[in-house]
Amino acid sequence: TPTKMPSLGISCVRYLVFFFNFLFAITGGIVVITGTVIQSYYYHYSNFVGESFWTAPIVLIVIGSIIFVVACFGCCGAAKESPCMIITFSIFLGVVFLVEIGIGVAGYYKHEQLSGILEKGFNKTLESYPNDKGAQEAWNLVQSEMQCCGINGPEDWEPIYKNDTVPRACCHRMPMGVTKCTREYASTEGCFSKLSNFLGSKSLILAGIGIGLAIVQLIAVLLACCLYGSFRRQYETV
Repeated sequence: TPTKMPSLGISCVRYLVFFFNFLFAITGGIVVITGTVIQSYYYHYSNFVGESFWTAPIVLIVIGSIIFVVACFGCCGAAKESPCMIITFSIFLGVVFLVEIGIGVAGYYKHEQLSGILEKGFNKTLESYPNDKGAQEAWNLVQSEMQCCGINGPEDWEPIYKNDTVPRACCHRMPMGVTKCTREYASTEGCFSKLSNFLGSKSLILAGIGIGLAIVQLIAVLLACCLYGSFRRQYETV
Protein backbone atom coordinates (compact mmCIF):
# COMPACT_ATOMS: atom_id res chain seq x y z
CA THR A 1 0.00 0.00 0.00
CA PRO A 2 1.10 3.67 -0.50
CA THR A 3 1.47 4.26 3.27
CA LYS A 4 3.88 1.34 3.62
CA MET A 5 6.19 2.47 0.81
CA PRO A 6 7.68 5.51 2.61
CA SER A 7 8.23 3.51 5.82
CA LEU A 8 9.90 0.76 3.78
CA GLY A 9 12.20 3.36 2.21
CA ILE A 10 13.00 4.82 5.63
CA SER A 11 13.80 1.35 6.97
CA CYS A 12 16.20 0.68 4.09
CA VAL A 13 18.03 3.98 4.57
CA ARG A 14 18.07 3.45 8.35
CA TYR A 15 19.68 0.02 7.97
CA LEU A 16 22.22 1.47 5.56
CA VAL A 17 23.07 4.18 8.10
CA PHE A 18 23.44 1.47 10.78
CA PHE A 19 25.68 -0.54 8.45
CA PHE A 20 27.93 2.42 7.66
CA ASN A 21 28.14 3.40 11.32
CA PHE A 22 29.13 -0.14 12.24
CA LEU A 23 31.90 0.12 9.64
CA PHE A 24 32.88 3.51 11.07
CA ALA A 25 33.18 2.10 14.57
CA ILE A 26 35.56 -0.57 13.23
CA THR A 27 37.51 1.80 10.98
CA GLY A 28 37.76 4.31 13.83
CA GLY A 29 39.69 1.72 15.83
CA ILE A 30 41.82 0.80 12.80
CA VAL A 31 42.60 4.48 12.17
CA VAL A 32 43.72 4.96 15.80
CA ILE A 33 46.00 1.90 15.58
CA THR A 34 47.41 2.93 12.18
CA GLY A 35 48.03 6.50 13.34
CA THR A 36 49.76 5.24 16.49
CA VAL A 37 52.02 2.86 14.53
CA ILE A 38 52.98 5.49 11.93
CA GLN A 39 53.57 8.10 14.64
CA SER A 40 55.84 5.67 16.49
CA TYR A 41 57.90 5.18 13.29
CA TYR A 42 58.27 8.93 12.82
CA TYR A 43 59.17 9.40 16.50
CA HIS A 44 61.63 6.51 16.27
CA TYR A 45 63.60 8.36 13.59
CA SER A 46 62.82 11.89 14.79
CA ASN A 47 66.50 12.92 14.63
CA PHE A 48 66.31 12.60 10.85
CA VAL A 49 62.75 13.66 9.96
CA GLY A 50 62.09 16.38 12.55
CA GLU A 51 58.96 17.07 14.59
CA SER A 52 56.90 18.37 11.64
CA PHE A 53 56.21 14.78 10.56
CA TRP A 54 54.46 13.91 13.84
CA THR A 55 51.43 16.16 13.24
CA ALA A 56 49.47 14.13 10.64
CA PRO A 57 49.60 10.78 12.53
CA ILE A 58 48.53 12.49 15.78
CA VAL A 59 45.60 14.15 13.97
CA LEU A 60 44.73 10.72 12.54
CA ILE A 61 44.62 9.25 16.07
CA VAL A 62 42.26 12.04 17.19
CA ILE A 63 40.09 11.60 14.08
CA GLY A 64 39.85 7.84 14.69
CA SER A 65 38.58 8.49 18.22
CA ILE A 66 36.06 11.06 16.94
CA ILE A 67 34.85 8.65 14.23
CA PHE A 68 34.04 6.05 16.91
CA VAL A 69 32.03 8.56 18.98
CA VAL A 70 30.25 9.97 15.92
CA ALA A 71 29.37 6.42 14.77
CA CYS A 72 27.65 5.74 18.10
CA PHE A 73 25.82 9.08 17.80
CA GLY A 74 24.61 8.17 14.30
CA CYS A 75 23.33 4.78 15.48
CA CYS A 76 21.34 6.43 18.27
CA GLY A 77 19.87 8.95 15.84
CA ALA A 78 18.77 6.23 13.43
CA ALA A 79 17.34 4.07 16.23
CA LYS A 80 15.40 6.93 17.86
CA GLU A 81 14.35 8.37 14.49
CA SER A 82 15.59 11.75 15.71
CA PRO A 83 16.01 14.31 12.89
CA CYS A 84 18.03 16.52 15.25
CA MET A 85 20.54 13.76 16.05
CA ILE A 86 20.79 12.74 12.39
CA ILE A 87 21.51 16.29 11.18
CA THR A 88 24.06 16.74 14.00
CA PHE A 89 25.63 13.45 12.94
CA SER A 90 25.77 14.70 9.32
CA ILE A 91 27.46 17.96 10.35
CA PHE A 92 30.04 16.11 12.49
CA LEU A 93 30.71 13.71 9.64
CA GLY A 94 31.02 16.58 7.17
CA VAL A 95 33.66 18.27 9.35
CA VAL A 96 35.55 14.98 9.78
CA PHE A 97 35.33 14.49 6.00
CA LEU A 98 37.08 17.82 5.37
CA VAL A 99 39.76 17.06 7.99
CA GLU A 100 40.44 13.65 6.44
CA ILE A 101 40.82 15.18 2.99
CA GLY A 102 43.34 17.51 4.63
CA ILE A 103 45.18 14.53 6.16
CA GLY A 104 45.29 12.80 2.78
CA VAL A 105 46.71 15.91 1.10
CA ALA A 106 49.18 16.45 3.98
CA GLY A 107 50.32 12.82 3.78
CA TYR A 108 51.01 13.15 0.05
CA TYR A 109 52.69 16.55 0.55
CA LYS A 110 54.94 15.11 3.28
CA HIS A 111 55.83 12.25 0.96
CA GLU A 112 56.96 14.76 -1.68
CA GLN A 113 59.01 16.69 0.93
CA LEU A 114 60.55 13.62 2.56
CA SER A 115 63.76 13.42 0.51
CA GLY A 116 64.75 17.02 1.26
CA ILE A 117 63.94 16.72 4.97
CA LEU A 118 65.86 13.44 5.34
CA GLU A 119 68.88 14.77 3.45
CA LYS A 120 69.06 17.77 5.76
CA GLY A 121 68.58 15.57 8.86
CA PHE A 122 71.25 13.07 7.84
CA ASN A 123 73.83 15.76 7.03
CA LYS A 124 73.16 17.61 10.29
CA THR A 125 73.47 14.52 12.51
CA LEU A 126 76.58 13.31 10.65
CA GLU A 127 78.31 16.66 11.27
CA SER A 128 77.44 16.61 14.98
CA TYR A 129 78.18 12.86 15.37
CA PRO A 130 81.64 13.14 17.05
CA ASN A 131 80.41 15.28 19.97
CA ASP A 132 76.68 14.57 20.12
CA LYS A 133 75.54 11.45 21.99
CA GLY A 134 72.00 11.82 20.63
CA ALA A 135 73.31 11.81 17.05
CA GLN A 136 75.47 8.76 17.80
CA GLU A 137 72.48 6.85 19.21
CA ALA A 138 70.31 7.89 16.24
CA TRP A 139 72.90 6.66 13.73
CA ASN A 140 73.46 3.40 15.61
CA LEU A 141 69.70 2.83 15.62
CA VAL A 142 69.08 3.50 11.94
CA GLN A 143 72.18 1.60 10.77
CA SER A 144 71.31 -1.44 12.90
CA GLU A 145 67.61 -1.57 12.04
CA MET A 146 67.85 -0.64 8.36
CA GLN A 147 71.06 -2.63 7.83
CA CYS A 148 72.73 0.29 6.09
CA CYS A 149 75.86 2.42 6.49
CA GLY A 150 76.36 6.17 6.15
CA ILE A 151 74.15 8.49 4.15
CA ASN A 152 74.91 7.02 0.74
CA GLY A 153 77.44 4.36 1.76
CA PRO A 154 80.36 3.52 4.13
CA GLU A 155 82.60 6.17 2.52
CA ASP A 156 80.58 8.89 4.29
CA TRP A 157 82.38 7.94 7.53
CA GLU A 158 85.88 8.66 6.17
CA PRO A 159 86.16 12.16 7.75
CA ILE A 160 85.26 10.75 11.21
CA TYR A 161 86.60 7.16 11.29
CA LYS A 162 90.21 6.46 10.29
CA ASN A 163 92.06 3.38 8.98
CA ASP A 164 89.12 2.30 6.82
CA THR A 165 86.93 1.70 9.89
CA VAL A 166 83.24 2.56 10.26
CA PRO A 167 80.76 2.45 13.19
CA ARG A 168 80.11 -1.03 14.60
CA ALA A 169 76.43 -0.70 13.66
CA CYS A 170 77.44 -0.79 9.97
CA CYS A 171 78.67 -4.38 10.22
CA HIS A 172 75.88 -6.93 10.51
CA ARG A 173 77.87 -10.01 9.51
CA MET A 174 81.50 -10.24 10.54
CA PRO A 175 83.84 -13.25 10.36
CA MET A 176 84.84 -15.00 13.58
CA GLY A 177 87.81 -13.35 15.25
CA VAL A 178 87.33 -9.98 13.51
CA THR A 179 86.80 -7.23 16.09
CA LYS A 180 87.01 -4.05 14.00
CA CYS A 181 84.20 -3.02 11.71
CA THR A 182 85.80 -1.94 8.44
CA ARG A 183 84.38 -0.95 5.05
CA GLU A 184 85.16 -4.46 3.83
CA TYR A 185 82.48 -5.95 6.13
CA ALA A 186 80.10 -2.98 6.24
CA SER A 187 76.75 -2.72 4.50
CA THR A 188 77.22 -1.17 1.08
CA GLU A 189 73.80 0.48 0.92
CA GLY A 190 73.35 3.96 2.38
CA CYS A 191 70.71 4.78 4.99
CA PHE A 192 69.21 7.67 3.02
CA SER A 193 67.57 5.48 0.36
CA LYS A 194 66.52 2.81 2.89
CA LEU A 195 64.87 5.20 5.36
CA SER A 196 63.39 7.31 2.56
CA ASN A 197 61.65 4.28 1.03
CA PHE A 198 60.50 3.03 4.45
CA LEU A 199 59.01 6.32 5.69
CA GLY A 200 57.77 7.22 2.20
CA SER A 201 55.56 4.13 2.15
CA LYS A 202 54.13 5.15 5.55
CA SER A 203 53.31 8.64 4.22
CA LEU A 204 51.44 7.12 1.27
CA ILE A 205 49.51 4.82 3.65
CA LEU A 206 48.58 7.93 5.65
CA ALA A 207 47.37 9.69 2.50
CA GLY A 208 45.44 6.62 1.30
CA ILE A 209 43.66 6.13 4.63
CA GLY A 210 42.69 9.79 4.83
CA ILE A 211 41.24 9.98 1.32
CA GLY A 212 39.69 6.48 1.46
CA LEU A 213 37.82 7.22 4.68
CA ALA A 214 36.72 10.59 3.35
CA ILE A 215 35.06 8.96 0.32
CA VAL A 216 33.21 6.42 2.49
CA GLN A 217 32.10 9.17 4.87
CA LEU A 218 30.81 11.30 2.01
CA ILE A 219 28.46 8.42 1.12
CA ALA A 220 27.41 8.21 4.78
CA VAL A 221 26.67 11.96 4.89
CA LEU A 222 24.45 11.65 1.81
CA LEU A 223 22.61 8.67 3.34
CA ALA A 224 22.18 10.52 6.64
CA CYS A 225 20.75 13.53 4.79
CA CYS A 226 18.28 11.20 3.00
CA LEU A 227 17.28 9.71 6.36
CA TYR A 228 16.90 13.19 7.86
CA GLY A 229 14.62 14.20 4.97
CA SER A 230 12.56 11.01 5.38
CA PHE A 231 12.12 11.59 9.13
CA ARG A 232 11.06 15.20 8.57
CA ARG A 233 8.50 14.25 5.93
CA GLN A 234 7.18 11.50 8.21
CA TYR A 235 6.72 13.92 11.10
CA GLU A 236 5.12 16.57 8.85
CA THR A 237 2.50 14.09 7.61
CA VAL A 238 1.60 12.97 11.16
